[in-house]
Formats: sequence, structure tokens, C-alpha cells
Amino acid sequence: MTNKVKLSILGISFSQVQAGAYALIFAEETGIRRLPIVIGTPEAQSIAIVMENMTPPRPLAHDLMYNIFKSLNIELLEVFIYKFEEGAFFAELVLRQNNREFRIDSRTSDAVAIALRTNSPIFTTEYIMQNMAIVFDEKDVLSNDLQNKDMETDISENIEEIQIEALKKRLEEAIENEDYELATKLRDEINRRENTENG
Repeated sequence: MTNKVKLSILGISFSQVQAGAYALIFAEETGIRRLPIVIGTPEAQSIAIVMENMTPPRPLAHDLMYNIFKSLNIELLEVFIYKFEEGAFFAELVLRQNNREFRIDSRTSDAVAIALRTNSPIFTTEYIMQNMAIVFDEKDVLSNDLQNKDMETDISENIEEIQIEALKKRLEEAIENEDYELATKLRDEINRRENTENG
């Protein structure tokens, strides 16, 4: 059986690495690892509305799903982020209706937006945490102002030319500065290269 890690949402950070995107930052409930997942603007807004206890004038798509679940007596047991492949996280909704259980494939951002509305738990695998998570020393500080923008711009434009040892050193610096966006980009590039070498 897959070892599951329960996640909580630490916050949403505007992405200055990927235009028009946001980073959804998860924290494991019993540890110091953080899992950043890049999501689109509409999904970020839908998640932020719930986190900030706001009510849109008309139901959003995720509100509609929530209303359908309520009307049809469908319970969202959990969201399970079970795989990372080719730059994307894969998730599923674990649903129950009339004592029958269903597993429905979903984009991670959509699954999280619905989970927030139903107060359902979110899990991932220990394998994903070991390979994709980043360890931050501070408890729960989210910095929206990146502290090393010049370095970030340089890395964004020339990341494929930087030696892997230098990337790892810059990853350590990004983690020290709590630069989630840069750390995520560096981590992905390091993993890509190591997977290429091992493959």
C-alpha cells in the first residue's frame, strides 16, 4: 500500500518564473517539507476565494461541482495527488455515493479547489514528497517578493547551460531565501537532468 502524506495549503505565491501562473504551496502536516505546484490563474483565484472566505456574485465552476455533489448526495472522501510525470502532477477525487466508491481523474488544481469547498483532506505519496518537495527551515513564511530577482532572471534564461553542481548550490541559496518559485524551477531542472542520466 502506498505511504500517504497528508497535506495542508500553506498559501499561493505569484509566479515570476512562469508568466500568468501561480504556485500553490502545500505543507506536510507532520513535517517541514513544502510541495510547490504551479497552477493557472483561474484555479488560483478559485482557491484564493475560499481561503479568504469570499463569496463570488455567481457560482464559479468549482462552486457548481460542489453544489452538484450536495444535490446528489456525493461525498468527497479525499483528494489524492498520486503521480508526477512530464512536468505535471496527477490527482484523483475519491468519491462516495450510496456506499459506492468512485475514483475520478482530475487536474490537481481543480481537485484542490473542490476539496477546499467540501473540507476534504488532501494527500500525496511519500515518493512524491521525497523527489519533489523542498525543505524550508522557517515554519510557514511565504514571501511574495523574491529576494534574488537578478539571479532568477539569469537562471530562467540560461538554466540549460548551468552545470548541475552550480544548480544544486543555487537551489540551496533559494531555499535559504525562501524563494519558492526559483527553488521549484531549479529542482525541476536538476530532476530532469538526473532522470536523463539514469535513463
